[in-house]
Amino acid sequence: MRMLKRASALILRRGVTFSQSRLYKNDSLFRVHPSVSQALAENKPVVALESTIITHGMPYPHNLSTAKEVEAIVKAEGAIPATVGVIDGEVHVGLSPEELDHLARCESSLKVSRRDLPYVISRGLSGGTTVSATMIAAHRAGIPVFVTGGIGGVHRDGENSLDISADLTELGRTPVAVVSAGVKSILDIGRTLEFLETQGVCVATYGASKSFPAFFSPQSGFTSPYQVCNPEEAAKLIASTLCLGLQSGVLIAVPIPEEHAAVGQQIEEAIRAAVTEASAKGVTGRDVTPFILQKVNEMTKGKSLQANIALIQNNAKVGSQIACALSEHMKKTQARDETQHHGKHSSDSGSDIVVIGGINVDFIAKGKHKTLIFGQTNIGSVCQSFGGVGRNIADSLSRLGQRPLLISATGADSHSEAVFNYCKHMNTSGVARLEDQSTATYCVVITENGEMGLGLGDMDVHEQITEQFVSQFEKQLASAAIVCLDGNIPDSTINYVCSMAAKHNINIWYEPTDSEKARKPFLSDAWKSLSYTSPNLAELFTMNKTLGLPTPEVLPSSPEEVLSVAVALSRPLLEHLHCLVVTLGANGVLLCGEHEAGSVNLRPRKQRRKRKLCALHYPALTVTAEETVNVSGAGDSLAGALMAGILQQRDTDSCVRMGLLAARLSLVSPHPIAPTLTSDSVDPNKVQTHSWPKPSFMWID
Repeated sequence: MRMLKRASALILRRGVTFSQSRLYKNDSLFRVHPSVSQALAENKPVVALESTIITHGMPYPHNLSTAKEVEAIVKAEGAIPATVGVIDGEVHVGLSPEELDHLARCESSLKVSRRDLPYVISRGLSGGTTVSATMIAAHRAGIPVFVTGGIGGVHRDGENSLDISADLTELGRTPVAVVSAGVKSILDIGRTLEFLETQGVCVATYGASKSFPAFFSPQSGFTSPYQVCNPEEAAKLIASTLCLGLQSGVLIAVPIPEEHAAVGQQIEEAIRAAVTEASAKGVTGRDVTPFILQKVNEMTKGKSLQANIALIQNNAKVGSQIACALSEHMKKTQARDETQHHGKHSSDSGSDIVVIGGINVDFIAKGKHKTLIFGQTNIGSVCQSFGGVGRNIADSLSRLGQRPLLISATGADSHSEAVFNYCKHMNTSGVARLEDQSTATYCVVITENGEMGLGLGDMDVHEQITEQFVSQFEKQLASAAIVCLDGNIPDSTINYVCSMAAKHNINIWYEPTDSEKARKPFLSDAWKSLSYTSPNLAELFTMNKTLGLPTPEVLPSSPEEVLSVAVALSRPLLEHLHCLVVTLGANGVLLCGEHEAGSVNLRPRKQRRKRKLCALHYPALTVTAEETVNVSGAGDSLAGALMAGILQQRDTDSCVRMGLLAARLSLVSPHPIAPTLTSDSVDPNKVQTHSWPKPSFMWID
């Protein structure tokens, strides 16, 4: 598989304007520690931790020991810690012991907020991430819970100075739950709560009281709008926010433990004195908080530092318990959806789905220079991911309450061990592990600006997904409502399954992986047995050309021409196919098929008949370049969610919206199939969005 063909197909298919510089930025400057990445992939609880407490909150070695103690508390509660920091211009989600020590000792570390990220990265600098920067990193990694000491707020006289912490605006636009001890009493707490309300942030105090805490004091004189009494209630609150798709955060305010709040009055008096001194000395902006904390520590002879450490440790304990409860809640929700689905169709043998396709382990190596010098070692980074179109679609279906049987082949090697460990939530009983084969791997070396220097692929094992091997599953194929074929499998296997379709009236979904693979069923009459296919415009062009049908000399570029050509190229294929799902990149998705009640009939057909044809065009959901992390699984997420909606007997509009929401989740996740993908997260009735596409209808002559 050629990397450039693959990339262009993905770009056209997924509706994202994609640049080589952004490819470099998202992958090379944003590093997720392997332990964190694996935990997220396995749906284990992860807790994000900020690092300004290390770089600016405490002196060495208290900062390092506190950071280690906090991580130990997170682990003891059953979660995985992911301390976020910037090291040499790269954002790290999860730090090694050496990296923690580096930040703790580094005297030139900067305090990195959202505003500072571009500068610090462009200069290759290091720094501790504030609440806002940590939220950005956590969200991009797919971590829903973040623990900190206290958040920033509206400064006193903020109505005149407009000195308002970026933490508050970040809470209004980034869907991460922040567990903190409220805000420091040096701030205007009343206006801070008002500003959070304006930003649409749900605020709840944790525990037996609704009193909003003020860092060193469990009471600030203000109350929170809401209250959660335990980790389970907090988890349900967070899950509701995520499922609604509000794109805003949640603030869980945790009071300092009573045994450490006794010195609160003494600390508050020291704070007032330190505030007065800071004003007299002209200390402003980001320097105010470190100055006051240092002065307060001196005045209280270390008691404020002890209280600070105690409340951070308590927050870590509570936040980890919430993260674990959230993980369990999401698992139970997914299991309930799956049970309900199977219970509903327990007597319907046609409710199952079979996916036949490839499993890959991908390695992407990116150099840190514009040119690569062959014959010597080049400085760069290497990341690993699990892919394969068949695996991705089966993963998407599995997370959406289906139980697809994945038929594939791997080697009996360490790569296959990693794959099976990653895919524990999937039915992989149809995957052969072959002693004399290697698991499919693909390695590409890319320069700093995203140009491919060299690509190597070992895909031979896909040829072992033979007709003879697949025939062992004839019973499952015959009873399946839909059989999905990945274009990477051999031609003979595709032909065999298509012959099965004619014999057992099976609905086959063909997922082409590039323009070359799109030709496979169309080299014979096998294509006439297909029911669905989901090509992009270039692949649809290839299908027509393979059949000897008239095609334009060049692919169109304007939206109007793209739509017109897509409809024209779909028309002859609909003589036999039930429905075409044409992905048009930034121009959205086009459904072509049988007209029914002003829409396209997506339900699996039981018999072939003459029908009136129409098309529905859905504009793409908006995903900004800043939000986009990974484009490698969006199309597969779309296809998987569409199939899930079809099997759940949803209407066409709901199916397409499920697909678009699933694709968006994939685009903002570092994983091809987002670990946060659930039935609730793509349910159009539960997810609110301001950009629902309105489809346009047209008849096909």
